[in-house]
Amino acid sequence: MRIGMVVNRLASERPHFTTTHLAMAAVARGHEVVYIEPGHFELGIDDRVSALGRAVPRRHFRRGDVLLRELLDASTLRPQMLVGDLDVLMLRNNPNEDVARRPWARMSPIDFGALAAHEGVMVVNDPRTLARSLTKLYLQEFPREVRPDTLVTRNRERAKEFIDSHAGRAVFKPLFGYGGHNVFLVRPEDGPNVNQMFEAVAEDGYVIVQEYLPDAVAGDTRLFLLDGRPLVARGRVAAVARRRTTGEPDMRSNLTAGASAGPADVDDAMLQLAERIGPKLQQDNVYFAGVDIVGSKVMEINIMTPGALYRAEEVEGVKFHDAMIENLERRVAYTAGSPPVA
Repeated sequence: MRIGMVVNRLASERPHFTTTHLAMAAVARGHEVVYIEPGHFELGIDDRVSALGRAVPRRHFRRGDVLLRELLDASTLRPQMLVGDLDVLMLRNNPNEDVARRPWARMSPIDFGALAAHEGVMVVNDPRTLARSLTKLYLQEFPREVRPDTLVTRNRERAKEFIDSHAGRAVFKPLFGYGGHNVFLVRPEDGPNVNQMFEAVAEDGYVIVQEYLPDAVAGDTRLFLLDGRPLVARGRVAAVARRRTTGEPDMRSNLTAGASAGPADVDDAMLQLAERIGPKLQQDNVYFAGVDIVGSKVMEINIMTPGALYRAEEVEGVKFHDAMIENLERRVAYTAGSPPVA
């Protein structure tokens, strides 16, 4: 296979990123992997999309830092290539990272990815769905019983009414947020500080006011879904328990915010949640998703740049990245010769 990996910047990629591990798994299986930055696409006068990229040396890498170091060598630079010649284009950039300094880069991979899909390239994930998921509103498209009560507003008084109706507890988070930035737990004793918390989040736009789930005090579980079903390899489910290392006022279970990773207890209730949301993910052509679960509720569905799969590998001792590449091989082989995405 020829696989394109779209990232924000080559220089900001890290050895532990899911993208890096997928690249290592792919080249180890003999596939060609090319990294592409958002500014390196081009639409020609023939209406075909091309791109500059850097090709990962086709050999077995045991360490991600070695792969990334060699990728930045001048010899990896490839001339303009037709994106339509790729088998898979993985949009692994985080659009929210480019909002402030490079707003043009936020939508360009999605837009060019849509054109690539029309040329018959398998684009992960579907650009049309990614465009709808640029905010956390995508979760609201799923059945109400699988998600916590949620208000999205810029009205501080409406937020207070929501908090009062939920026994003085709620969670504030920005609609466009990621990585646990500006997430606050509001408790009954925080009444005097609610205005300040709300305004801090509202500086970034709309505020999500979400039902507080008591089970969140212990953290959450990230469950990885492939084509709407739990990713399984050697009988083990790809999931990781993210445990917060701070006290109750800090609601962030993101590993980037200091949470610790451990084995997840994937029980029947969690698998039933996956069954409830899986059909819509399939309908929306979401191939790879990271689902954050607290108790019996889905807190977030990350379809833009699902990460931390390497943590699941560490705690389960299973090569989930290899399993994902194997699945892609089967998908590409099965769809070879099929018409482009309508």
